[in-house]
Amino acid sequence: MSLDQNLNKILIIDFGSQFTQLIARRVRELGVFSEIVSHKKLKLKDINHSIKGIVLSGGPLNVYQINKYSFDKKILQLDLPVLGICFGHQILSKLNGGRVKQSKHREFGLANVYKKKNSLLTSNFFGNKKSKQVWMSHADQVSKLPKNFKVVASSTNSKFAIVENKIKKYYGVQFHPEVTHTENGKKLISNFIFLICKIKRNWSPKDQKNQLIKDVRKLVGNNKVICALSGGVDSSVVAQLLNKAIGKKLYCIFVNNGLLRKNEEVQVVQTFKKRLKMNLIYVNAEKEFLKKLKNVPDPEKKRKIIGNLFIKIFERYAKKIKNVKFLAQGTLYPDLIESKSVTGSQTSKIKSHHNVGGLPKKMNLKLVEPLKFLFKDEVRKLGLALNLSKEIISRHPFPGPGLAIRMPGLITNDKIKILKEADYYFIQALKDHGLYHKIWQAYAALLPVKTVGVMGDNRTYEYLCLLRAITSEDGMTADYYEFKKSFMQSISNKIVNSIKGINRVVYDVTSKPPSTIELE
Repeated sequence: MSLDQNLNKILIIDFGSQFTQLIARRVRELGVFSEIVSHKKLKLKDINHSIKGIVLSGGPLNVYQINKYSFDKKILQLDLPVLGICFGHQILSKLNGGRVKQSKHREFGLANVYKKKNSLLTSNFFGNKKSKQVWMSHADQVSKLPKNFKVVASSTNSKFAIVENKIKKYYGVQFHPEVTHTENGKKLISNFIFLICKIKRNWSPKDQKNQLIKDVRKLVGNNKVICALSGGVDSSVVAQLLNKAIGKKLYCIFVNNGLLRKNEEVQVVQTFKKRLKMNLIYVNAEKEFLKKLKNVPDPEKKRKIIGNLFIKIFERYAKKIKNVKFLAQGTLYPDLIESKSVTGSQTSKIKSHHNVGGLPKKMNLKLVEPLKFLFKDEVRKLGLALNLSKEIISRHPFPGPGLAIRMPGLITNDKIKILKEADYYFIQALKDHGLYHKIWQAYAALLPVKTVGVMGDNRTYEYLCLLRAITSEDGMTADYYEFKKSFMQSISNKIVNSIKGINRVVYDVTSKPPSTIELE
């Protein structure tokens, strides 16, 4: 289920750009719903009255690779405004009779574009200046404009950096306005949405809440729903959303898989059963999960085992409750993107998420995933609109498989115990130093490596603890947080001196990409 069928929106046709998700985010940040669809999947009949404008994304292809991309040019005859970005700009020109060729001088990185004429697209974009710094990433360029197209701005190497056909409401930019490197890039997107497409704002947390509640009621009807509740932000928001939508027909099931953070089970039961008065069933399945995970070092197998076992437990309890037809879970847009490339574009699958790629092929329950088109920050705002406490909403993300993917290699009870303590000390130190809310996600991991150390004149041979703390907007890209040396020394000493089993602490300073946020 999703709310995308019920709202006026900007449709983003994805040709495989690494920045396509950013386009969707920028549109939403401006208060308008956006939906991404693959160029491979989009059909003319899919363009309905709710679509008020189309964005053609960038991508790794070139316009000569006709066999590698598909696009029905009849879509351009529907009298809808179109904005082409990078490859999208090239294909827009090509399909209207222009020419595209390989650039003599490729442009990757920052470049200046110079204003040539006024345009609705560039209204207040240049300000008082005649140029703006933008982010280029292309090896091809438009060499001849189609009929009725005019140059709005040029760069040193791209004569047609911004172009328009005012009659058809076609606009093309050779650079990427969606990335933060482009000065005032969001203004271009805003101009396209509001001045050209004339769409009204419809994407506030309150709008989302009301629409999602309506969608859930329509989908579920009089049936009962079980919600996979972990206590994390996503599942908490889903639980509260469904609680508002269907009340006592919702049954939240909290499964302790033995891989939770320290004291997590106590906090979840206290919050949702006692404070929020939800139907909550607590299932202690530690032994069941750890038995299945015994002697399994492979990360993908771990995820699949955990995902399958979660579903079996949910189905088991669904039979006990009776007349349950739906399973609700907190899948987000980035989960879908990383697990299976939701758009079907050239973007690779990165890894399975336990609540996406980790699900069994055959399930007796139908899925309810009301957040699957939302980014993390949107979910947090929605949670506040649903009256969840800031304490719940501001929690760092925690993966469904839990600590299983923070201890590469074999999982043992001893390693779980050690890791729970290390993670607890790290998170507590962040809170004590006022750093917790400056960081998107932080955790401790236990690496499958033992090193020699010296404690009290005695030799030790114990595990290596890795700490990771990152800053991010939506989890799609991330950078490591730069701690002061005094903090790193303090937390390293605390972990090594307090936890038997760890004698060395390291800090991960890798961004995403090239790494992922979690280790597995």
